Amino acid sequence: MYWSQGNKLQNGRLIIETILGRGGFGITYKAIHQGFQTPVVIKTPNAVLRNDPDYERYVNRFIREARILAQLCRDPHPNIVRVNDLFEEEGAHCLVMEFIEGMNLYQLVQQRGAIPEQEVLRYICPIAEALVKVHEAGLVHRDATPVNIMLRGNSQPILIDFGISGEIIPTTVSSKMFGNLAFAPYEQIIRGNREPTVDVYTLAASLYLGVTGQLPVNCLVRKVDDEKLIPPKDLVTVSDRVNEAIVRGMAVKPEDRPQSMQDWLEILEVSEVVSPRYHRLEALLKGGQWQEADEETRKVMCQVAGREEEGYLDTKSIDNFPCEDLRAIDQLWVKYSKGRFGFSVQKRIYQSLGGTREYDRKIWEKFGDRVGWRRGESWLYYKDLTFTSKAPQGHFPDCVGVVWVGLEGGFGGVIGGQYGALLSRRDL
Repeated sequence: MYWSQGNKLQNGRLIIETILGRGGFGITYKAIHQGFQTPVVIKTPNAVLRNDPDYERYVNRFIREARILAQLCRDPHPNIVRVNDLFEEEGAHCLVMEFIEGMNLYQLVQQRGAIPEQEVLRYICPIAEALVKVHEAGLVHRDATPVNIMLRGNSQPILIDFGISGEIIPTTVSSKMFGNLAFAPYEQIIRGNREPTVDVYTLAASLYLGVTGQLPVNCLVRKVDDEKLIPPKDLVTVSDRVNEAIVRGMAVKPEDRPQSMQDWLEILEVSEVVSPRYHRLEALLKGGQWQEADEETRKVMCQVAGREEEGYLDTKSIDNFPCEDLRAIDQLWVKYSKGRFGFSVQKRIYQSLGGTREYDRKIWEKFGDRVGWRRGESWLYYKDLTFTSKAPQGHFPDCVGVVWVGLEGGFGGVIGGQYGALLSRRDL
C-alpha cells in the first residue's frame, strides 16, 4: 500500500503531495500541512514488508529511534532536521519532519564540480558537530552522505533522512544497498553495523566528494580487490589536515578510523579556517565569555559593514551585509554554544512564531519572551540579560547591540523591523 497524491491523513490535517523516495524499509512522502499551508516530510515503514517475520521488531525500533530523535528536537540543533510529530495512520507509523527547501551537497557538486576547501568545510563541519549530538543521544545516522546534507537557502547545511530502522535488512529483501556504495564503509555493507565510526566514514567520504568533485572508490572494492583510495591531495590542492581527515576517516578497518566524530573534527582543526577577523570572537566564545563575545559581535559586524562610527547596523547595511561574514559569525556562535545561540537559531525560533521581514508587534514580543529578552510584560535592559550558557535558547547574539545601540530593551518597531530583516536573510 502506497499513499498517492491527494490522500488525506489525520482527518485531512495532512495531504500527500508526492513520494520523495523508497528504501528497503521506509517510504518518504512530501505532504502539505493544511493548518500552516507548509510542506512537511512524512517517513513511514514500507507496508509491503508487513509479511516479513521480523517486521514488528523493525517497527518497534523505528518508533523507539523516532522518539529519541524527537527528544533531540526539544533542544534543537540548527543543523539537524526537526521532527514535528509521530502518529499512526491505517496501521502505519508516521514520522513527520520539516521539509528543507534548497539543493543538497551532491547536487551542488554536480553543478559546480570540486568546491573550494573552506566552503566545503562550512557545510561538513556543522554536520559533524550535529552528529556529535546525535551520537551522544545514542543514535547513529548511518547515511550522512551528500544527498542527505541539504543546503537550506543553498547555504545552511541541514542533516536529513535519518536511517531510522531503514538499514536493517529484512529477510524478504534479497539485497539492500546503502545509498551510494562510494559513501558506505565495508562493515555497514556486510553486517549493517550501527557504530559512530560508520558516520565518520560516510562524512569523510562526503568531504572527499566535495573537495575533489569525484566519487571515492567504494570500500567493498578496496577490501576485496585491495584497490587503494586515491588521496585527495593527488587530485586537487587541499591542506594536509583535510587530506589526513579524509584518509583516516575512510580507513577500511573501523578500528583504524577516529573512534568518535569529535576525534575526527580535531584532525580537521576547524578553527584554522576562521578568518583572522574573527579569531578574538572565537576565543571568547570558546571560553564561554558570552557578554564579551556579544560585544565583539557588534564590533566586528560594524567593522564589516563600515559603520564603526555609527556603532550599529541599519536596514540597508543589514541587507548588504556579506553572506560569508554573516555565516562565519553565526557558525561560531552555534558551534561553541552547542547549538543554543546564533542568528540561525534565532531565525528558526522567529519563523516558528510566524515572524517575517515585516514587523509585527505581537510576534516580536513573543519572540522576546521565547529567547529571554522580556520578563513579564517588560523588555529587559542589556545589563539584566543572562550571560551564562544556561540562558534561554536564542538568547545571544543580542539584537539591540547589533541593530540599534543605545536603545536598550528591544522595544519599538524600528528595532523589531530591523531584526526581522536580519532574521529573514536566506543565507542564515
